Amino acid sequence: MEPLLSLYSLQCQLRRQCSAVACITVARRTYTPSHPTPPSFFNRVLFTLNKHFYEVEHLINWSSWLKNKVIRRKNVFYGYTQKKFGVNVAASYYILGLGGSFRFADQPEWFRPDSRGKFSYDFLNTPNSTIEEIDLSRTLINHVGLENIMSQTRLRHLRLQACPEVDDWFLARLHLFGETMEELDLSQCSRITVGGLAALQHLRKLRRLNISSLPRLKNPGLIRILLEEMLPHCEIIGVDYEQGLLQAEPPTETFTEDSVHAGSLGASRRL
Repeated sequence: MEPLLSLYSLQCQLRRQCSAVACITVARRTYTPSHPTPPSFFNRVLFTLNKHFYEVEHLINWSSWLKNKVIRRKNVFYGYTQKKFGVNVAASYYILGLGGSFRFADQPEWFRPDSRGKFSYDFLNTPNSTIEEIDLSRTLINHVGLENIMSQTRLRHLRLQACPEVDDWFLARLHLFGETMEELDLSQCSRITVGGLAALQHLRKLRRLNISSLPRLKNPGLIRILLEEMLPHCEIIGVDYEQGLLQAEPPTETFTEDSVHAGSLGASRRL
């Protein structure tokens, strides 16, 4: 008899538990929305980035590698072109390939590429002409590519406005143009520091220097004074003497009738 009673009690407990589970399930179905709200676009982007974190990091590294590869390719040394066509043709081809422009000495015509980067090869007809003026503004020239124009012994004007790869190493190599260069534009070059400008002391024929908008110069006005002492015959433009030299004036005390009266009253009390 006892085994039958125990079996009956066990069945009753199982029924009660099953009914409780059914009630909970019904309650959950009642309060759970039938159509859940989809995640927002921002959350989906975050989920995707979280899922593919390593892929994103790899993409960033690959983008940086690709950029450096482009810079290296554009600044490769044109040794074969120099041997086959001469140093003047190689320098001309390098400048135009970067997207820059130039003018030969004693010639008014400028050679420059069009909006699509195409240019004329007429400079091949004058292999003995040297370059007198170069404009490489907003190009990717660096200190390695500078080797391609070192042969231009009559270079007088060089514009390097907003060149992101022009740095102190680049300026240190300009001493080879110390006897010819007269005008140099370094405005908006974000990597130039005071150390690089100090290397310009070898440009003894320099007559005009533009150093405007150099973000790494903390005291441009003071730098201008030092450059004028270092290059006394050169005109420094793009920077005012007051830049970086202005200091907050100490507060001046204004004497009024009330302040004088308060001061005399305090003195009488001390006495």
